[in-house]
Amino acid sequence: MKQKIKLGLLFLLGIVCSVQAQRTTALRINEVLVINEDNFVDDYGKRFPWVEIYNSSPGTVNIAGCFLTNDINNPKMYRVPKGDVLTRIRPRQHTLFWADNIPTRGTFHLNFQLNPEQPNFIALFDSDGSTLIDSITVPAGQRADISYGLVEDGWDQKRLNEELRLNANYKDRYGDRLWIYWEKVTPSSNNKILDTNEKIENFKENDGVGVGMTMTAMGVVFAGLIILYLIFKSIGNIAVNLSHRRVMKASGVSKEQAKNIAGQSGDIYAAIAMAIYEATELHDEENTILTIKNTARNYSPWSSKIYTLREAPKR
Repeated sequence: MKQKIKLGLLFLLGIVCSVQAQRTTALRINEVLVINEDNFVDDYGKRFPWVEIYNSSPGTVNIAGCFLTNDINNPKMYRVPKGDVLTRIRPRQHTLFWADNIPTRGTFHLNFQLNPEQPNFIALFDSDGSTLIDSITVPAGQRADISYGLVEDGWDQKRLNEELRLNANYKDRYGDRLWIYWEKVTPSSNNKILDTNEKIENFKENDGVGVGMTMTAMGVVFAGLIILYLIFKSIGNIAVNLSHRRVMKASGVSKEQAKNIAGQSGDIYAAIAMAIYEATELHDEENTILTIKNTARNYSPWSSKIYTLREAPKR
């Protein structure tokens, strides 16, 4: 009974965690482009500012019914319409909203614009219109085609502080800022796109000649050969032992007798082999002696007339 209760509680916990993971609270404002001169175009072929929303949960989240606004006093400025299948954001994926002030163009066209000459406040509210999910104030003085986004997709200050504590080199590379400027703008994609392999870069920096790489490669090869040798040797020993067991079982020899036989010196085996060879291959000396014996016959085959007379003619 207690075990069933435990299983039931675990099942309910899993359901709760799954529901929590798929709630709209997992959504994040991920990247914003205020001045779009030569960047991504919308489905009408026009360039406008855009706001990127990221789903940081392991489950699909539907942003339909939520509100986007650029005025903290008006949280219900733009309500994301329901009924559009594209409002379902898959796990660790993005969706893009155009700040063009033309909401009649579709679900992802907002009813407000961004002002490049002043700070732009952007907020995402839950479907109740009062629960703030996420917000960001984009500083004034934005440059054309350079976005303002999170240092890593979906991060918050707590996640950044944890990375700074665990990774000593992180601050040297990215500083301690949560939001940074991205010259490589990535709409509907990851903010940080890796163009290089960190391990390869470390090898170039610490082992420019390639000695370490060579020694590592050779070590891996020789280690593999040694492992293969040990494996095949073990398999060979097992096969030999199994063969000996089958022979002992067929001949009725016990294991102790087989050990005693195997423990005999080489001289004994040589003597046995020599005796077998003498008995089967060599001949005695009499085989090399020519013996002539007298044969008692009534006639001599050399002078017999039967070999010289012709058959008598028939009359």
